[in-house]
Amino acid sequence: MDTLDLLLHPVRLRIVHAMSGGRTRTTSDLCVGLPDVPKTTVYRHVGLLVEAGVLEVVDEQRVHGAVERHYRLRREHAGIDADMAASMSLDEHRHGFAAAMAALHAEFNAYLDRDGADPTADSVGYRQGTVWLTPGELVEMISELRDVLASRVGNNPAPDRSPHLLSMILFPAEEPTRRRNGQQADDHP
Repeated sequence: MDTLDLLLHPVRLRIVHAMSGGRTRTTSDLCVGLPDVPKTTVYRHVGLLVEAGVLEVVDEQRVHGAVERHYRLRREHAGIDADMAASMSLDEHRHGFAAAMAALHAEFNAYLDRDGADPTADSVGYRQGTVWLTPGELVEMISELRDVLASRVGNNPAPDRSPHLLSMILFPAEEPTRRRNGQQADDHP
């Protein structure tokens, strides 16, 4: 299975999210964290992620006569880099976006299904808005956002920290003004 097919799947994306932060988890732990996903499905997808090198076995213990494996995410294999994204077809981008949205929808429903879920107290946000930018302003904004996120992405789990899923989606809302109908935007009467 190629990397795109492997990573662009809603359940596997959720497993990758659940394994973030350098944590080690068993498949049983993942089943508890993904209660809406059948256990057999979690086991099957963990197996695929291990086979592809996205998850690695870091410990094995005998529990009630069975071997329980502890897994860790190999971050260098758990994403689609810029070169791979640039080589994706439009249909692959469409598929990837659908998988990401399906995973996000499932994660949000799982959050809402938890006892004590309180979107207001938990600072949940899901706003959309339009930002008008020149190409230079777009590059500058993306750089600023990367800087802000880079300062937090390396945080490891700690007793006073809880994981938060952050999804950023950015795309042109309409055809860029530099070309419409094969003409320069300035050529319009």
